Amino acid sequence: MKSKIIDLIAANVDALTKDEISELIEIPPKPELGDYAFPCFRLAKAMRKAPQMIAADIKAAIAEASDASFIDEIQVQGAYLNFFIKKEIFVKSMVDAAFDDNFGASDMGDGQTICIDYSSPNVAKNFHVGHLRTTIIGNSLYKIYSKLGYKVVRINHLGDWGTQFGKLIVAYKAWGDEETVKKDGVGELMKLYVKFHEEAEKKPELNDEARAWFAKMEQGDEEALKIWQWFKDISLIEYKRTYDLLGMDFDYYLGESFYRDKTDDVVKRITDAGLLKDSEGAKIVDLEEYNMAPCLILKNDGSSIYATRDLAAIFYRKETYNFVKCLYVTGQEQKLHFAQVFKVVELLGNDWAKDELIHIPYGLVSLEGAKLSTRSGNIIYAEDILLEAISKIKEIIEEKNPDIPDKDETAKKIGVGAVLFNDLYNQRIKDVSFKWEKLLNFDGETGPYVQYTYARCASIIRKLDGYTPSKDVDYSVLTDADSMELLKEVSRFPKVILDAAEKYEPSVVARFAVDVAQAFNKFYNANRINVEEENIRNARASLVYITKKTIKDALLLLGIECPEQM
Repeated sequence: MKSKIIDLIAANVDALTKDEISELIEIPPKPELGDYAFPCFRLAKAMRKAPQMIAADIKAAIAEASDASFIDEIQVQGAYLNFFIKKEIFVKSMVDAAFDDNFGASDMGDGQTICIDYSSPNVAKNFHVGHLRTTIIGNSLYKIYSKLGYKVVRINHLGDWGTQFGKLIVAYKAWGDEETVKKDGVGELMKLYVKFHEEAEKKPELNDEARAWFAKMEQGDEEALKIWQWFKDISLIEYKRTYDLLGMDFDYYLGESFYRDKTDDVVKRITDAGLLKDSEGAKIVDLEEYNMAPCLILKNDGSSIYATRDLAAIFYRKETYNFVKCLYVTGQEQKLHFAQVFKVVELLGNDWAKDELIHIPYGLVSLEGAKLSTRSGNIIYAEDILLEAISKIKEIIEEKNPDIPDKDETAKKIGVGAVLFNDLYNQRIKDVSFKWEKLLNFDGETGPYVQYTYARCASIIRKLDGYTPSKDVDYSVLTDADSMELLKEVSRFPKVILDAAEKYEPSVVARFAVDVAQAFNKFYNANRINVEEENIRNARASLVYITKKTIKDALLLLGIECPEQM
């Protein structure tokens, strides 16, 4: 229906393209304002008329069009042109669309590759709840872009290189024990890391020792690299356990260390371009002209820094994957770092850097308002958060529905889903607080609420003996206000996916899922489904099926699974 309206408007408006018209068309907030609305403000300057007059002219032109038979009425409301579609035609078009297995999908990304750099925990440090944000947001963007037909390369850029490993080697040699590290894994490594910072405050020379050990790593020292690889192997075991809980994986675990033999080429490129400058013994690219601090390329001891390795990673990814976009999902505190790195890539003669390198920042995360800090030891493990959510949901199940099959798997889907949804429901730039009472609430705008709506749909369909999902139904049954409102919400799904991709904003999908769940529950409360009249029963059941399918597809874009029973 929207496409047909776009065609009608485009045939009578020269000042806008079909894509521009599509962007402007809205679904009005109230049903009495129509099914679709087209604002005419943008046409005023080009057509040299008041928007209200333009709307009236377009209405008159469309009224004479032979292909406007699907429209019941067009109203001019101020500067808006409001379209009322013939209800049965609208219902049929939406039911047909929503039954399609590929509803919401697109081939717009066919033949194009997007790289997403996300999660990227620092090796030898625990995977704490702060790492969940980048992991959850990045995974959702991967699913959203895949739905649009892009080939998406998921890269876990592990923080597995740098001076912090020199610090950890110093700490291990001074206060560590091999058996304790084997037994307690990353937990013990974290204790050693915290211990180093406590001792370094009293003995600053420890920092010099740490830098010396990292220099040995860069020079290929056998002992230093052996200890480093051991720390890395221990860390990956924990990280993969957390990823398994989240139901996530990566195409590549290519950490900073992967690029250490590629940094010389970066330095050569920058030198050849005449951009490398000395600064107190270090090597930098001066970015003062662009109102930025200098980008440090080599420290004064000649060792590389993460900016150098990020530059090497960009060139490697461009050459290897030929991406059309490379997305970096990290905290907003890294905004300057990526602005510097992207500017250096651009200054090296790569104009594509302006449009293809994208930093996607997000806000802080806290547990009941307590900000998390690695060095202070105030740490909450991501795995513990997930297991606690699963445990709490299991208690609720035992209390309310103890006979449910697959209790453990159901509790996992709901518990993990609650954590993911809590993160993704608000705009990513906003801070997130984990509050159990809100997180696990089965009412309100939460993951469990949406999952419960899905389970309710599944239950309704199970109880309909002999019902087979079909789009061939009596469409007149679904023309009541509540059915129409639910179909309108469902109809937004393709646009929602596009919006989420364009804005790098999974919250658009999360809020859509809540809107569909709320519209369904309103429909369900107003309409009996398992009635004797077969045409009514089958039509309403098909709307239940469409809702169930759409909720499942939307939540999958957030990395959330739906249990069939709750």
